[in-house]
Amino acid sequence: MNRRELTAIDLFCGAGGLSEGFRQAGFHVLAGQDFDDIAGRTFAATHREATFIGGPIQKITPEQLLDVAGIAKGELDVIVGGPPCQGYSVYNHHRGAQDPRAGLFREYLRIVEGIMPRWLVMENVTGITSIAGGAIVRQIFAEIEALGYRVEMRVLKAEEYGVPQERRRVFFIATRTGAPILFPNATHGPDLEPFVTVWDAISDLPVIRNGDAIVPRDYASSPKNGYQAILRGDCRELFNHAPGRLARINEDRMKHIPPGGSWRDIPRELLPSGMQKAKRSDHTKRYGRPRKTDLSCTVLTKCDIHWGAYIHPVQDRSFTVREAARLQSFPDFFDFQGSRTEQYVQVGNAVPPLLGRRVAESLILSDTMTLAPGRAAHGHEGVAVAV
Repeated sequence: MNRRELTAIDLFCGAGGLSEGFRQAGFHVLAGQDFDDIAGRTFAATHREATFIGGPIQKITPEQLLDVAGIAKGELDVIVGGPPCQGYSVYNHHRGAQDPRAGLFREYLRIVEGIMPRWLVMENVTGITSIAGGAIVRQIFAEIEALGYRVEMRVLKAEEYGVPQERRRVFFIATRTGAPILFPNATHGPDLEPFVTVWDAISDLPVIRNGDAIVPRDYASSPKNGYQAILRGDCRELFNHAPGRLARINEDRMKHIPPGGSWRDIPRELLPSGMQKAKRSDHTKRYGRPRKTDLSCTVLTKCDIHWGAYIHPVQDRSFTVREAARLQSFPDFFDFQGSRTEQYVQVGNAVPPLLGRRVAESLILSDTMTLAPGRAAHGHEGVAVAV
């Protein structure tokens, strides 16, 4: 794969987190496709070398993608993508194989069959492994293999690859080449590089207050560490760093929450009525304020302090879109389009670019190797999931 220009198409691309990671690894992203036109605006603005195709994937043909990419069937290096995962998510209490979103992987594979890339990478939430006793995963394996690919799956922990966030995601990697399937080795953790913390990620951003109408566009300081320097690049102006406006009662609640604290630190009379009778063991992340030295909890599609540890470590407000993007490892040149609500959705739905980069680099390494005849392929270190 390193013999020539590396090429990729991103399905269900959203704002482009996964394709940004592949681009950082040296791939040329030719096209992105997504139903969400607002996310598509962000993708188009940040992937100017690629063509964005909007609309439901059911109406997209492989021929359309090949045409805009300027390639023939069989020439593409990799199709990447994460079919919408809400049908599988542990946060969706009605999840299951009957959810219409749970079948979108077949649309992904329909496109794969029409393009026949050398590799494919598909990402999803870990909840997919428990649906119908693992039947969904077995089905995905069977349908990928039916197209002539070998496939393996691992759960990857984003924080082990330099992302300042506890985030678990399932990755399926498949190939129709003779190369082994490798997964990236961890780079951060015990006996490795130290984890990147919340404060490592956001400490150079300016102080703002809950509900500020006018916010600074300048950084508060020069980069304080390598992580900030990489994400800032040559940016001189901040985007998406406006705070939401929380109600006065939430401001009163936050004043009682120390770093490392949560709803348990709020006086009972200030708690929402539904939480006043809650057990101390319930709602462990609600109204959470991480310590500077913590990893972030998983960034979801809204940094709602009622549902997670999304209170700034030292300021009485929720994380901004830019801070959430930093916790996801998005470069600062990403200017997320749409309303603030739509921006949070784009950030929370994305694969952290840095995690995507490590996966892309493992594909490049894989492609420098060739399996001996009859020899099975095995991944590098990762968390195996029985199927």
